[in-house]
Amino acid sequence: MSGRVLLLRHPPVAGTWAGRCYGRSDMGLGRAGAAMARAIVADIAGRGVTAVVHSDMRRTRPLAAAIARTAGCPAIADPRWRERDFGGWEGRRWHSIWRETGDAMDRMMTDPAGFRPGGGETGADIATRAAAAWHDLPRGGVTVVVAHGGSIAAARAWLAGDPLERMVAHIPACGAIVEVARD
Repeated sequence: MSGRVLLLRHPPVAGTWAGRCYGRSDMGLGRAGAAMARAIVADIAGRGVTAVVHSDMRRTRPLAAAIARTAGCPAIADPRWRERDFGGWEGRRWHSIWRETGDAMDRMMTDPAGFRPGGGETGADIATRAAAAWHDLPRGGVTVVVAHGGSIAAARAWLAGDPLERMVAHIPACGAIVEVARD
């Protein structure tokens, strides 16, 4: 049985988080993000959604619940779809991290298997989580996964057979929906 998966990156978060590293930090959507979420629900309404999965974070849960209500199915939380854990970098301004560490953050792309930004997760860690979460998605119908840039990029890179160094090329914009065939 084949199906489709709509990988949906959450809309923009609250403006106070702009320019900050917020991987595992749990904040809600900003006004623009909430407006975008309403438009996304309306857009997805006609796509025959049969399952909804989300990362269980405040920036994914309400949107997943709204999509599930419209589709008449439950919204299932799966924390494996969470964003990367940035350890001690969480909540800090990217510019401050750069001033403190120089070009260390480049290692997320040049050494994704070994570098732990802020002592958090490696690119390999998030890729392993995302692949396991992908394997557990329903096989048929249309599944919406409301998640984050990092976990979606990891799943897309893995599905494309790309190396970890190419994950960054698979990060969708906030609010973007990427459709993937599911065999």
